[in-house]
Amino acid sequence: MSSLPAITAPASNAASDRVPIANPPPCHVAIIMDGNGRWAQARSLPRIAGHRAGARAVRRTIEAALAHKVGWLTLYAFSSENWRRPRDEVSDLTALLRHYIKSEIAELAANGVRLRFIGEAGRFAPDIQASLADAERMTAANTRLNLTIALSYGGRAEIIAAAKLIARAVAAGEITPGDLDEAEFSRRLFTADMPDPDLIIRTSGERRLSNFLLWQAAYAELIFLNVLWPDFGATHFAEALADYAGRERRFGARPA
Repeated sequence: MSSLPAITAPASNAASDRVPIANPPPCHVAIIMDGNGRWAQARSLPRIAGHRAGARAVRRTIEAALAHKVGWLTLYAFSSENWRRPRDEVSDLTALLRHYIKSEIAELAANGVRLRFIGEAGRFAPDIQASLADAERMTAANTRLNLTIALSYGGRAEIIAAAKLIARAVAAGEITPGDLDEAEFSRRLFTADMPDPDLIIRTSGERRLSNFLLWQAAYAELIFLNVLWPDFGATHFAEALADYAGRERRFGARPA
């Protein structure tokens, strides 16, 4: 397994810089699950084999989040741009989504996981839309872990959708332009009732957000791992939390 690089603190004579940082555990961890295709290619397997292995990594990650008492976990499963992939791969992915919901929902519910979905669900087939809605209803009362799956999701599209809602509210006289602030805008996002992510992890070695939670990620800590998503497990999750604990979160302010 690959491990995270050591963090080197900048040299300083300030006493405060010599005090170890110990952030509380992140309330909300978001993950860009990347590398299924490369994992399959490296093994001369079809891409769907990588996606199936990635689904097993999802299970391990949920178990790790529960073990570490993380309250919110958001997984980037299918982007709005993924619809551009070859038709057979999109078909395989949607079939896997159908299977995952049916096979995992009972166990998620039994373990106190609340499941919700963000993105343009209307782009999926009617039976998938119904399954997503059923899964949300079945788990709505659970509080141990809030698991959000981003499906047909794009950060820019989310921001545009929120802007349209604001424009309609202004046109209807519900708010004035002067009422608009960050909190008012955030209430129109898919994530309106969710905390912003404290930590965003991306696997596969790529170092970009790829249109994921662009508004919400403003002050998130970012960790990029050189591990393909199907190989991601509890050890990687724990190492990422340890890395996060050692960082100094300033939110634009200067340290005390």
